[in-house]
Amino acid sequence: MSYAVLFEPEKCQGYANCLIEAPQIWDFDEDENRAVLRVAGPGDALRPKAEASARCCPAQAIRIEEPS
Repeated sequence: MSYAVLFEPEKCQGYANCLIEAPQIWDFDEDENRAVLRVAGPGDALRPKAEASARCCPAQAIRIEEPS
């Protein structure tokens, strides 16, 4: 895995921008009104979508972490 998607659900405000950008990575829990990370290591093919989901999160609840 070349990177990881890190999600802080307590910061999520339920905008669902991440789901719009990357439905392959995110889902939405309507009862909790927040995103759900489905795939923490989505692979290189989905990296642009993972990065877009992090950039578009107004609550800054998503970040991309590089391996150390």
